[in-house]
Amino acid sequence: MASTSLTTTHGFVGRGLAFPLQADATGSFALVEGVEAVERAIRLIVSTAPGERPMRPEFGCAIHEHVFAPINPTTLGSIAFDVERAIRQWEPRVDVIDVEVYADEEVEGLLYVEVVYALKTDNDERNLVFPFYTIPEGEE
Repeated sequence: MASTSLTTTHGFVGRGLAFPLQADATGSFALVEGVEAVERAIRLIVSTAPGERPMRPEFGCAIHEHVFAPINPTTLGSIAFDVERAIRQWEPRVDVIDVEVYADEEVEGLLYVEVVYALKTDNDERNLVFPFYTIPEGEE
């Protein structure tokens, strides 16, 4: 069985404009491809609240609904569920393996969302960690 080459992976993963928009060294719009394109897409999904895009109101992740929630096992589980569901729905190039949410030990209200995933082309496990800030009780 032939192994998947990097060219095939890039062909499957694709290439697109860097977001946020930025210029490259030549002054043209910067492009991203391969693993970087997938990582940016996942970050975009998680950071976009449903309803934020008028032409695609369902796009995004419901993680933002937990900003004022107490930090407890129920909230952590709900955040993990929402992140996993959004990535499965909006990013067809990956298989989500696990999503874990845990609180920072020193900064009150700071959570980390760790997403473990694999590109469907090579099954190589990768992970991304997103900071997510909540409003601690009493600071509303």
